[in-house]
Amino acid sequence: MSQEGGVKKLISRKKICYPVGAGLRRYLKYYRRSVALSLDYQDLLRFEDGVPLCDKSGAQTSWISVSYQPTNRMELYSSLLEAYAYLKADGNVRLLEHLRVDRIDLCLFGNSMPFRIKILNRLNDNFDYFYVKKADASRIYGLELEHLLSPNRISFLLNQDTLIIEHIYGVPGDVFIEKYMKKDLNEVRLAKEFVKFNERCFLRLLGDMHASNFVVDITLDIEDSNYRIRAIDFDQQCYEGRKKVYLPQYYRENNPIINLGIKTLTDRSVKQYQQEERHLINTRMLTARYRLKNLFRVMIPEDLSPAEHVENVREELAHHYKNDNFGRCNTMGELVHTSLQTVAQH
Repeated sequence: MSQEGGVKKLISRKKICYPVGAGLRRYLKYYRRSVALSLDYQDLLRFEDGVPLCDKSGAQTSWISVSYQPTNRMELYSSLLEAYAYLKADGNVRLLEHLRVDRIDLCLFGNSMPFRIKILNRLNDNFDYFYVKKADASRIYGLELEHLLSPNRISFLLNQDTLIIEHIYGVPGDVFIEKYMKKDLNEVRLAKEFVKFNERCFLRLLGDMHASNFVVDITLDIEDSNYRIRAIDFDQQCYEGRKKVYLPQYYRENNPIINLGIKTLTDRSVKQYQQEERHLINTRMLTARYRLKNLFRVMIPEDLSPAEHVENVREELAHHYKNDNFGRCNTMGELVHTSLQTVAQH
């Protein structure tokens, strides 16, 4: 494991939003990721007012809580509950009659301006969240690759040009670093998980995985705690033109965890954990081989990044792997496919 600053400077300030092509729409419909709903992202933009949202300590967050005119609110809330029903219960709205929309938040930070919907259970005051975003082909490919190749399953739906995504539970990485790393933790297990997370991101070219874009899921084990790091933002799936962008080990924000790995892990241990993750990814690829084949059939021809980005990453990956196959890739989809083939060949 190594560290280096300044990687965020390599990331484009404004990422291009790529439309969802016909091939990807057919793929999503076949695998029941595409539904016909009345909810549209643009409807959520018609809010009347917004107030800053603070956390439990009273500190202001990057979210605002928005409100709507009464004439629009009932129809919008009904559409949101319908979307939640499809996300969680295959569209069975009757199972969710006791739920209501409690709050709608808008994030003003970043490219996508997502809405976060808080759903409240009126029977027991339990709550859940989901997100509504503008559809972007890069993000959809990122979500699907996460579902197929990571240890995690993730639910999302596409309706026309609106993307609906379930909430991913865990402690936000920046909060975990600030508060939880000061408490008792199993340093070796956390460092090991970061090595595996780093490997997963690099192999599938998922970028921008600094501490604000992943969560840490903490599980109590027999004698200690276990950790799993989960990506929560897939905006930078195979888009940027530098290899380092796809390696979480190069982000300054992640340094406390990286330094923990430097302190607790040997080079031999790091190589072992990298190989373990490659083996697991290969197993997942075999299990989902037909679905992956269908995914890459539509992903490889897609335009998902500027040509100069593809050229730069192609050269860097060819040098990194000492593999000429990367030099023959013309799209980001081909580069991801070729990267994953390096796992299958070992």
